Order: sequence, then structure tokens, then C-alpha cells
Amino acid sequence: MACEKCSANGDNVKHKQRESAEKKALLTRLSRIEGQVRGVRAMVEDDRYCVDIVTQVSAIQAALNGFNKELLARHIKTCVSEDIKEGNEQAVDELCELLKKLMK
Repeated sequence: MACEKCSANGDNVKHKQRESAEKKALLTRLSRIEGQVRGVRAMVEDDRYCVDIVTQVSAIQAALNGFNKELLARHIKTCVSEDIKEGNEQAVDELCELLKKLMK
């Protein structure tokens, strides 16, 4: 079972219908991160100082962590919550496995 906004097609790829505001916020974050990565590339091409590049890479990692936190919170509040209400215990197992991957 999956929440009413989630579905899987024949090739086991899951999909989730997101509200437009949620989708826009996530895409905005990703665009910002994409710009940061391009900036680091330009720094490398420009032979910038290592410490400056490492500092920017650290900022990218923080931005990616923020993206993951937001996405995970929304996932728990929607998909996982609805699956639990419907008696789908596998949603908890899936969440636990995801958390293990994130905490490596």
C-alpha cells in the first residue's frame, strides 16, 4: 500500500504527486545547490585557494543536508503517516532503512 498521492508503475518506480508549492520550494533549493556546484567548478578552473574551495564544498554539503531534512520531514508527514494509518508496517521498515543510509 502507498498513500493516495504515491504510486508505483509496472517497473517498480514509485511516484508521488506533490503540491505545486512544495515542488517549487524543492526545485528552488536544488537550483541554488546547482549554482553552488557550478561556482566550485569555476573556482577550480580559476585555480582558487584550496581552503576557499573546501569551504564552498562544505556549504554545498550543508545545503544538501537541508534539502534532505525537508524532503524527509514531508515524506514522514505524508507517505509514512498515511501508510501507518492504513496498517502498512512496511513503511516503518522502509523509513528505518532510509535513516540507516543517511546516517553512514
